[in-house]
Order: sequence, then structure tokens, then C-alpha cells
Amino acid sequence: MRPATGSPPAFEDAGTLRQQARAAGMDPNYWYAVEEVRRVKPGTVIEVVFWKHSIALFRGADGAFQAIENRCAHRQLKLSIGDVQGCRLVCAYHGWEYGGKGRPAGVPYDREGTSFPRLALKTYPVKIRYGLIWLFPGDPERAEKRPIPDIPELEGSGRWACVPLCFTWSAHHSMVIDNVSDFTHAHLHRRYRPFDGATLTRCETVGDDVHLAYDTRVGRGRVSGRFVDHKRVDTNRMELCYQYPYQWSNTDDAIKHWLFVLPVDERTTRVFFLFYFKSLKIPFLPVHIPRFAMTAVMKISNRLLIAPLLSQDRFALEAEQSGYERHWDARPVEFNPVVQAFQKVTVRKWREYLAGAAEDADVHA
Repeated sequence: MRPATGSPPAFEDAGTLRQQARAAGMDPNYWYAVEEVRRVKPGTVIEVVFWKHSIALFRGADGAFQAIENRCAHRQLKLSIGDVQGCRLVCAYHGWEYGGKGRPAGVPYDREGTSFPRLALKTYPVKIRYGLIWLFPGDPERAEKRPIPDIPELEGSGRWACVPLCFTWSAHHSMVIDNVSDFTHAHLHRRYRPFDGATLTRCETVGDDVHLAYDTRVGRGRVSGRFVDHKRVDTNRMELCYQYPYQWSNTDDAIKHWLFVLPVDERTTRVFFLFYFKSLKIPFLPVHIPRFAMTAVMKISNRLLIAPLLSQDRFALEAEQSGYERHWDARPVEFNPVVQAFQKVTVRKWREYLAGAAEDADVHA
């Protein structure tokens, strides 16, 4: 097959469902995980990108997070290349200072009688939950009506151990969603065997959610399988859901995970995995690991087992992205119906967002 000519089509020019899904953005009117809390220390600033829009996320000396459009209103330099002084973000060029309202809060050469225009940059709501920093890139007035997903197992004194895993993958967000819920790719993970023998038993779209289930053998790896109490946990079935724009899985209410994607552009996605277990056992013994030791075990497991497993997904997805860019007009061949179900929701949600944004623009024109 010869490579396609030109670049993959933009969303409005895409002809097939796959082309539309691979060009779609994500509705900004949801909360998106953007970074781990521990990675942004007080007095620092980082750049966050949501679908080609740059945001400066900074943490003041008081530990509080703020997010602002990533440009100085003066000369348009990225504020993320500046520094944090106290609880203000300071531009690297002329030292203009910004607080949480988007307007310059201080200008070093401001003299009495000097008139400055009423400049205001967009600010973004920020929340902290599950060890992650969440931003609401869309209409701030909708932020309180759109909740961050509730994960009761990670709340309260009896919460399960969980250590986030975060990566940047060179692949479109729709490819990531396809991957994590399509269990026909067990061959890729034959070394670790997180699942095998999968038979799809449910695929149903309800509103903006795609519910699915597999009869499959979960956690049968030579090492990882030793930590799972297969006698007490039914690891032969898994339920999953693409709960737009998030994804989760559940194995017998004992092994669970959430995936949060941050779409950067058409070929880049930040991914945040939360894996959590009700309990794990000591290999070769009928004894469960004490709850106080679970976090330490999870840190080791993430580094030695889960991260290497996910690196296989990264390898495949980045290769798929490269292949799609070369052969974007190839005839789609897909045997698992869940993939088309995911893509239909992704395309519909993006189309709905664009239509709403166009109506808002007409109203304010």
C-alpha cells in the first residue's frame, strides 16, 4: 500500500468515522487532570496544554494553585517562562505580576498618573483530588455543575492505596481510549498477561457512556498474578466504561482503575492512570499485605510491573499514530465493535461542542 498524499484531514474535512475521531478534540467543559500535585512545588510554574491552548499553572508560596492564560498581556511572552514571587506569577520580561483574577496586579514602572488599559487574561478553575491537579478549560460558570469523577475507594480513612502513573504519549487521545478498552490486543502483552482469552459480553452506549464487559482471565502474569488472591476474587470477568471523557474498569469490586486523558493536540496526549486494589496477597502465602504497607508495595509495583506493561501500549500507540499519518485514507478494518462505539461518542461530543461554540460566537457578534 502506498502512503497517502498530504496530511490527515481536519475534522471538518474528514470522511470516515476513524478520520473524524482522529481529528476530534475534547469538550473543554469537563474537569481534566493535568499534573500530579507532588510535581508542582510551592513557588513554581509549569505550562499545561489543553488541545493547543497553553495555560500557565502556578503554585504560590501559600501552596494554593492558580491557572491563567499563558501569555503576558504586555508583550505576549509565555508566563510559564517567568517565576513565582509570593502568590503572584511574574513575567520574565518586564516583571508584570498576575494574581488570580487575570488582570495585572503589579507593574514595576507604574507611576502616579500612568494610565494602563483594562487588560484581563482568562483564568481557569483549579481543584485538587486523588493526588492530581484538575483544571476546567471551558466556561468557568459550568465548573461547579460538572463534578470530578467520584472514586469512593480513594476517599476517607479506609481508602485503598493508589499511586498515580503519568505519561506523555505521542498519539491522539482517541487511540488511547481505543487501546485501554479493546482486549483483542492481548498478544502485545503476552509477557505480562494482564488479561487473556477475552470474550466481549456487553457493548452498550447509554448517553455519553459506552459500557462493556469481557469474560477474560485477569492478572495471570507469572509475577503479578502471585499478588492476586484468585480464590477470593473473581478474576474471570471485567466491566469497563468509556465515561466521556474518562475511562474506568472494575474486576469483582476488588481491582479497579481510572484513566484520565489530557488532549494536547492531534498527535500528543497526557495520560494519568490510577490503579487501586482492595488488597493484595503475599506471593506463595495465604496472607494479605497489611493496609499500611500497600502504598509502598504500589510504588514498587508501578515501577517494576505496571509502568513496563504500559510502555508496551505506548510503543503500539505511537506506532499506530505514525502509521495513521502515512496511511490515513486506508480502508478501516475493525473487528471489535467497542472501538466504533468509542469513536462515535468522541465525534458526537466534539461536534456538539463546536456547534455550541459557534452559537455562542453568533450571540456575542
